[in-house]
Amino acid sequence: MTTTTAATKTTAAAATHPLSLEDRITGGLVGAAVGDALGGPVEGYTPDQIVERHGGRVTGIVGPWHGDDWRTARPIAPYHKGDGHITDDTLMTHALIGVYATVRDHLDAYAVADHLVPDLITNPRWIPELEAEAIPLQRLFLAEKWLVARLHYGHHDPREAGSGNIVNCGAAMYMAPVGLVNAADPAAAYAEAIDIAGAHQSSYGREAAGVFAAAVAAACMPGATPASVVEAATALAKDGTQAAIESVAEAAARYTDFESALVPLRAAVAPFDTVGPDYRAPSLGARRPSRLHSIEELPIALGMLLVNDGDYRRTVLASVNYGRDCDSIATMAGAIAGAMSGEAAVPEEWARQVAEASRVDLHAPAAELAAVAREIHARDTQRRRAHETAFAALTDTER
Repeated sequence: MTTTTAATKTTAAAATHPLSLEDRITGGLVGAAVGDALGGPVEGYTPDQIVERHGGRVTGIVGPWHGDDWRTARPIAPYHKGDGHITDDTLMTHALIGVYATVRDHLDAYAVADHLVPDLITNPRWIPELEAEAIPLQRLFLAEKWLVARLHYGHHDPREAGSGNIVNCGAAMYMAPVGLVNAADPAAAYAEAIDIAGAHQSSYGREAAGVFAAAVAAACMPGATPASVVEAATALAKDGTQAAIESVAEAAARYTDFESALVPLRAAVAPFDTVGPDYRAPSLGARRPSRLHSIEELPIALGMLLVNDGDYRRTVLASVNYGRDCDSIATMAGAIAGAMSGEAAVPEEWARQVAEASRVDLHAPAAELAAVAREIHARDTQRRRAHETAFAALTDTER
């Protein structure tokens, strides 16, 4: 069976038997983790470098870029990226699910301060890239360690703690759970993610967090398509983020294979990207707040979704072979494609290899989040009905 045929049958089956909330949440979360693990070993390199290193395009799980020298090779050390290991994208995603499991309601920036940060600095777990038991903080980069510095040590207002941090995709990369909790309600997902991300990011980094969550929520809509997801994301996006998505989507519309789209999509997002052409040597203006710019990862993830018509395997591999920050691009693309088509769209052999290599249960977080999402929706319904009753009483006085 070819990939295209499998994808077509999956789509046809979904049309006949609508996907459940649980299936979409599992697809979104497992899909994100698998994309993360596939992209990790080639993160930071160009498409040409990836071809040279691997003798062609990456078509599945590969080993570390520097082989057995991963412990000391710069600029990767000391992380074992590859062999199916998840990265910080998935570590943070699962940590956020843990906060939802504790609070069992919508989250805000204070939930990050009260629950996420203590977890990151207190509770050890297996960190695949370190091949050791450690607290997550020891794996996180500076933009994520900012959370601990500002909230745990600096006691800043959580809603404003993200101000001053470098602007990157650090907050956006783990916002898929927000979109899944708000499944089929992109506007609610956007608003919740914007609130949560205030503790972590500002400017277009925070905006991307909101728009990515909205895209995941839109992907959960019955009958969702890549075009409908991008339309929902564009409608909510602001400033440079909106312009970047529109630019990439326009370019993506001209291609049906990622090989031909690699250069045009990069050209489309380049005017909005502050990192610059050399990913390893960011420009002087890199990662600074701006209303004119956008992170690169989200527009490219959406562009790859369009080019590959939402097919999970092709969309994720296209994101991986794009290079640059491809673990985060593939995480986002995987979450959206997985939520749109359900768990069956995610190659089982990839999911199994990632779970075994990373020593992580990819399904338990999904089951937990699905249960929480149902509880939150029931509570939302009660709140909405209470408001309708109160509002009716107010308007009854006008008669």
